[in-house]
Amino acid sequence: MQHYKMTIGGQSVDTENKFAVINPAKGQHFATCALATTTEVDAAVKAARQAFTEWSKRPDGERQHLMHEIAQLLETNMPELAQLITQETGKPLNGLNGVGANMELMGSIGWSHVTADIELPIDIIQDNDDAYVQAYRKPLGVVASITPWNWPLMIAIWHVIAALRVGNTVVIKPSENSPLSTARFVELANTVLPSGVLNVVTGFGDLGQALVSHDDVNKVVFTGSTETGKKIMASASGNLKRLTLELGGNDAAIVLPDVDVKAIAPELFGAAFHNNGQTCACLKRLYVHEDIYDSLCDELAALAKQIKVGDGLESDTQLGPLQNEAQLQQVMGLAASIENSGGRILAGGHRIERDGFFFEPTVVADLTNGTPLVDQEQFGPILPVIKVTDAEQGLELANDSQNGLGGSVWSANSEIATELAQRLECGTAWVNSHGDVQPDAPFGGVKQSGVGVEFGRYGLEECTSLHTLKIKRA
Repeated sequence: MQHYKMTIGGQSVDTENKFAVINPAKGQHFATCALATTTEVDAAVKAARQAFTEWSKRPDGERQHLMHEIAQLLETNMPELAQLITQETGKPLNGLNGVGANMELMGSIGWSHVTADIELPIDIIQDNDDAYVQAYRKPLGVVASITPWNWPLMIAIWHVIAALRVGNTVVIKPSENSPLSTARFVELANTVLPSGVLNVVTGFGDLGQALVSHDDVNKVVFTGSTETGKKIMASASGNLKRLTLELGGNDAAIVLPDVDVKAIAPELFGAAFHNNGQTCACLKRLYVHEDIYDSLCDELAALAKQIKVGDGLESDTQLGPLQNEAQLQQVMGLAASIENSGGRILAGGHRIERDGFFFEPTVVADLTNGTPLVDQEQFGPILPVIKVTDAEQGLELANDSQNGLGGSVWSANSEIATELAQRLECGTAWVNSHGDVQPDAPFGGVKQSGVGVEFGRYGLEECTSLHTLKIKRA
């Protein structure tokens, strides 16, 4: 059984204790990982702090070149990393509509290249005989990155590349459920980065707590649940750390009656069910006009019954298992609430009786707001479809949530859809698609779905402080 170590200060670091990593398609552990303590957290932060002085002074072009080298390392090692992702998350290598481990690798590569080429120009505010005034960006220092189990490598890339690109150093703590692809990525990156610039510690929640409360950490980037995000915000207050928090989503879509039902049903299904619904920006609540409600429900249910669910290492698998037992129990509990809430299961609804954490792709009709499956983020392969009488009711119900990550409107009339989408209370709104994120456009939530944004120039700015320089001339 393979064992994975940490990388601290450019060195491979092991510990006496280790923990098992489970393959969710089997329900059994397949590898082990070093179990860190606060001693390793302190060592990693110290290494990052020591490396920051020289790294932050590196010419911008050199850091840019190294980010491209990291992308190339990901590409060179793609088969190994993709298999690791599938083994530790359960997602298929290819997956529904091509959304799987290979796509996660390709996205990580693309994000690294695009982010490497984004620049933060100096803003010249005044340049005359009296004075010269400029505003420019400076790196913050040591960035702590805490990542979730659903997209372990790609979200690590989102956090790490932006922070490094502008001159910060990083200590990353991946989820204990899926730490291996991240640990291997950091090991690879350290073959080109100076020692201490990028470090990884592996273990459980106590490590994350130690990291976010550490006095020598200047910023925390976290992707995960709203509940944990609130705890991180409190812990980070000790030295007023900067924060970027991408938290829970319960994304809504509104479907207007002028759509071609058969044409959009596969797109809606893919937006809701890729990666088994275990994506923050998956479609999780679907509000459909009553004129097309029954026909769209029928199409979605038919698609759910055709999906191939299985081990992600099998080439024809479209959906794998839930990533962990706790998430499976969450989905099963929501499924059990459907009947008491007045819902009607059109497809699926049950755990698949086999080894691993498998659940049937499930489509549910006749629920509305105020029921557990609609109000709670399911983070699994189960979609409630809610009937509305008009667009305004759809908008009211879509906005009736403490979450505000993403949302979408679907219509043959893009002008009407755009006007409605602009009124959605969320960080990103899409028209006739859902969940499409890209490395040059900002992404983040409002309400209780987060603080700050990632990606593009706006994301890079969040990894810096704004510095004003004035030179008096007269």
